[in-house]
This record gives sequence, C-alpha cells and structure tokens, in this order.
Amino acid sequence: MRFRFVLVLSSMAIAATPIAARQAPKGAPPSKQAPAAAAAKPPAFVVDKLWPMPLPNHWVYGSITGLAIDSRDHVFVATRPASVAAGNEAGLMSNPVTAEYCCLAAPPMLEFDAAGKLIASWGGPAKEGPNKEKEYDWPVSTGGIAVDDKGNIWITAAGVPEPAAVAAGATGVVPGAARAGGAAAPAAGAPAAPAAAAATPPANAGRGRGEATVIPGAEGAPVAPASGRGNAGPPAPADAHILKFTRDGKFLMQIGKAGATGPRDSKTTLDKPADVFIDNAANELYVADGGANQRVVVFDATTGAFKRQWTGHGGDFLRISSITVSKDGQVYVGDRKGNKVQVFKKDGAFVKDLEVAKGTLTNGSVWDVSLSNDAKQTWLFVADGQNSTVRVFNRDTLAPAGTIGDGGRWPGRFYAVNNLAMDSKGNLFTGEGYEGKRVQKFVKK
Repeated sequence: MRFRFVLVLSSMAIAATPIAARQAPKGAPPSKQAPAAAAAKPPAFVVDKLWPMPLPNHWVYGSITGLAIDSRDHVFVATRPASVAAGNEAGLMSNPVTAEYCCLAAPPMLEFDAAGKLIASWGGPAKEGPNKEKEYDWPVSTGGIAVDDKGNIWITAAGVPEPAAVAAGATGVVPGAARAGGAAAPAAGAPAAPAAAAATPPANAGRGRGEATVIPGAEGAPVAPASGRGNAGPPAPADAHILKFTRDGKFLMQIGKAGATGPRDSKTTLDKPADVFIDNAANELYVADGGANQRVVVFDATTGAFKRQWTGHGGDFLRISSITVSKDGQVYVGDRKGNKVQVFKKDGAFVKDLEVAKGTLTNGSVWDVSLSNDAKQTWLFVADGQNSTVRVFNRDTLAPAGTIGDGGRWPGRFYAVNNLAMDSKGNLFTGEGYEGKRVQKFVKK
C-alpha cells in the first residue's frame, strides 16, 4: 500500500514517499527456510527527495555508471560527462555557445558526504610526459566502481561498444574539473572547452553492454564529430582496463591496457570490464570482465597479479554486468542479457542461479546486484533497468520478496536504474543511466 507523509530529519522537513517492497507475485517459489525466517519481510524505504544537494558551478549530471560507499558513508558517483547533450543540456559547452548562464557537464567522479553535499570532484585524462607517455589511461567510458577499506577507488573502463563508438577522442574532459589528483576549479559560468562527445547506444547506457536499435537523437546515437572546439582528433583506444586511485584522485595502479584486449584466458589483459568488487579480507579484486571475454577474473588487490578466472555455468554469460561477494563467501554475478544472477563459490564452483524477469528482451533485466547490510545479508537487490524497478529476493532461497519503485521521473521512480549501493545504516542508493542521469537515496524505515 502506498501513502504519503512528511518525514522530519534534524531541523529540516523533508517531503518523503514511503516505499515498501511490494509483495511477490502469486505462484512464487515457496521458501525453504524455517517458519520464523520465512516470515521475514524485506526492508521498507522512504525516498529522500532532497538528496543530494544541487551541484555547484552550473554542473549537470551525465549518465550514472557506478556507485560506491566508503566507511564514512561518503557516496562516490561515476558519471559519463560526454553523455550530456551540449546543445540543450549544457549550452556553455556547445559550439557555438548557446547559453550565457548554464550549464556544464559535471566531472566524471563525484564524492558526496552523508548529507548529500558535494565535497570533491576529479577525473579525466592523465597529463602527457615529455615523450607523450601517460601515467594511466582514463576510460572512454567509466563503468562500475568500488571503494576498498583503505578508501581507494577502483574504476572500470567499461567502453563504448562498436559500431556506435564513432565520436572522435571521447575523453570525458570536463570544463571546471581538475585532472585526477587535483581539485576542481569553479566554472563561474564562464564558457570553456567542452567535453568530447562520446556515443553510447541506448541499449548500452548501463553496465553490461547489449545490442539494440540505436534511436536517432537519443543518448549515444552515432553522430559525426563536430568541427572546431572539442574535436579531439583520433578515437581513443578501446577500454580494456581498471584504474585504482586514492579517494582524492591520486593515481595508484592500472590493470590492463587501453586498446590491448588479448585472448580470453589472458592473465594480464581485460576487455571492457563492467564491474568490480573488493574482498578486503582476502585482499582480492573480483572483476566482471565484459567484451569478448565474458568471465569473472580475480586479481591480487595490492599487486594486480592474476589469481584465477571462470566463465558462466552451463555456457557463457551473455552479457556480464555486475558482481558482488557476500560475507559467507558466495559470489553473485549479474548476467544482464541472460536475465540471470549466477551464484558461485570463491573458487568458481557453481552453486545456483536465479532467473529474473526471463521474458525481458533488448537491455535485459539484471543491471546491478547488491546485498543488504544486516549480519546475514538476508536480501539480494537487483537493479532491473529495462523494467524500471529494483527487485528484492531472499538471498538464501532466491525466492522473490517484492519490488521497489516503478517507471517514471518522479522521486522514488526510475528511468534505467543502473546502480545500487547501501550505506552502514541500511539506506539504499540508486543511480540511473540513459537519460535518467540522477542519484537517489532511499532511507531505511
């Protein structure tokens, strides 16, 4: 049942809409748990309509590709600045400039405190050395991100799939943003060199790329490179790597190399990795490696050395999209186009799988996976961007327990929900791809 009320937090009254997980449909598989556990209900949430606070510097969000939350409950957001349409969203970036006041694409990495205030922003290509060498390869398009127990940020270079990646030199450079390792400079409303336009087909606006008809004029529809300002020359090498930075943007390590995909069983190369998860206790980095590889690969989180890999159970993953590891050592892998979550042990041994809205076509139903933060991690959350909802399952039985949200642009509803993350208090955060381009906070009741 839905209803409305006013929730008062501290001294500020926040209009909020309670959102409880809807009951699972009739005919759902019965729970195998004991009666007391079977009666457990998934958490209910209230959308905080005023989180986060407005961005400074006339910035607007690009498509959201990644969310991660650290031990301080700071929320890190990865965006695609090049998905911002300069013509009607960011007039200060267009050529010629079409606005006097607003707007500019926000930098690719944003950090918010728990209250929703932007406290840091960074990201973009590395500076070239005297011999044109670069310290690291900034992604053509970021994908999923993770934060480890030391506060370091891991970023996947998820790539723009061919043949739609036709924009030359898609780098994600943002006016007013410093390169990694520096603070963002205020734009002060002044026109500046625009971010190079990247093309991402509508079906591929989230992690775990799929194929679909490209809609002319939609985000990522192929366009001819513009002449003049912002045209960055030859296309950047294809994404095939992962980057590690400190939380303030100092480069630490790169695994893989842009433009170098290698064979599927390579121990040193990747191909458009879609997502990452850090197992802090084991000091291991789990990667949902996409492109032609479609595998899970595990690296040492300190050295980047290869440790092991595996592919999908009963056949390849159709389009790997996401990965998370539970406290009890189960690895949950999202297969977006396959409409499945496959569960493995840490050594790759198959445990079980879950079909999610199996009749879903085009983009698929499993865009991200996340777990509740209670001691037993009772609930599995699945971001279903195609069906515009977050699905909730009992993690033990994989029985459906309900859904959160529906399609639409109102707070608490979704347009291509693409990312999930949970803070220490059990509050749920979501990010939206395509033209959704926003982050929402759902406060646990």
